[in-house]
Amino acid sequence: MTVVIKKGDSKERMDELLKKVANKPVVPAKKFEAAKFSGTVKFEGDPLEIQKKLRDEWE
Repeated sequence: MTVVIKKGDSKERMDELLKKVANKPVVPAKKFEAAKFSGTVKFEGDPLEIQKKLRDEWE
């Protein structure tokens, strides 16, 4: 959430805005579970050769 405090705002207005933000519950971000995808993609051939071939496509 973003709070905009303008230059001319009174102290009471700033306190009101900050209280509004302080009362909001913090929701943790979802974590990406990379471990569940580990080893699921199967490649045929040498990974280094595949990488070189993919990089050469741009030229």
